[in-house]
Parts: sequence; structure tokens; C-alpha cells
Amino acid sequence: MDADVLRAAYEAFAAVVRPLGDEESWRLTGCTGWAVRDLVFHCAGDAQRALVALHTPAEGPPDRDAVTYWRDWAPDPVGAANGRRWNRVCAGMFLDFRELRDLYLETTAATVRAAADTPAELRVSTQGHVLTAADLASTLAVEATVHHLDLVADLPDAPGPAPEGLAVVRATLDGLLGRPLPLDWSDEHYARAATGRAPLTDTDRLALGADADRFPLFS
Repeated sequence: MDADVLRAAYEAFAAVVRPLGDEESWRLTGCTGWAVRDLVFHCAGDAQRALVALHTPAEGPPDRDAVTYWRDWAPDPVGAANGRRWNRVCAGMFLDFRELRDLYLETTAATVRAAADTPAELRVSTQGHVLTAADLASTLAVEATVHHLDLVADLPDAPGPAPEGLAVVRATLDGLLGRPLPLDWSDEHYARAATGRAPLTDTDRLALGADADRFPLFS
């Protein structure tokens, strides 16, 4: 079930966040210009959005699924710059990282419970679109897993993402690509390269052919 995958992805992310203190919260992440605290604030907001969505039944048929949802998220330099400013200002308002950490842990725990209690086929509304609750949970697991890779960029001893989360990221990226990836990439590298976090080599471009110009598949 997608709620189980979401639980695995959130619990893996929480395992990294839980022992961090204020000093570690200023470490760099894989998101350009974002510190750990900025990323944790962003992810807490994503879980809060999910809580709202899971309690907002929608009328009409879904217009997005677990794959097509990501087609709206093309690279956007202006949006990214604004996001950096927003997250830095908001995350900086927490005088002690433990307050932000606890907010993240409490919110994601509530989101997991809400996802588990919501019928998979229920239509919900988020980001201006309608999805089933199951597809929403899948998108949340993808977001958490990709950001988990960002989170541990400067935390070498931290545990990695959940295998279940990485599997749904690969399935989503293959869906966007329209075929299984024709390269022997690990799940982690696929997630980074397909979201613009790692550059394509000449060998990669040769194997991908015309699809190379479609990278990043989302950002």
C-alpha cells in the first residue's frame, strides 16, 4: 500500500532528523543554498499540506496520478530563489532547532496516520489538482525520499532513504521517462541525476539518446 511506503519514507527521514542538534542544523544539503534546518522546515510544510489534502475530498475525476503530478515541476530558477529566501527566513525564526525538529516529527507522524486511515481511492485536492489518496501518498514518498538524499549530503554517518521510497522514486522516474532507464544507475544516483542534482556524462547522454534533453525529469 502507498500509505506503507509513505510511512517507510517518513520514518527513514525522521531517523536522520531526530538526533540532530542546533549545530548540525546549519550543515549544507543537496539543495543549493539550503541548510538542514531550511530543508526540514520545507518538508514539515509538505507534510502539513498532505494533512490538509487528506481531509479535503474533491469532486470530479483525478486530473493527475502518481507520475503525471510531477510534470508541473520543471526547473524554475526564480521560484527556486524565492523558495530559498522563504525557507531560510521561516526556518530561522525557530530559536532552537529542536523546536523545528519536533514540529517535523509530530506533523509527519500525523500525516502517516491520516494516510493509513484514508481510503486509497478517495479523491483529494492539492496543488490545484485532484489525485487519489494513494497517488498523493506516492508523491509524498517521492518528495521525502529525494529530499532525504539532499538531507544527508553533509551528514556522512546518517542512514540513507528507505528502500521502499527509492523503489517508488525509480518507478515514478521511469514513468516520466516512458521506459525503464537504459543505464546501470543505482536508485540513489538515478534520483539525483533525474532531478538535476547530478550532471549527465557524455556516456549517459549517448545511452539516453534524445531523452537526455528531457533531463531533469522534474526538479
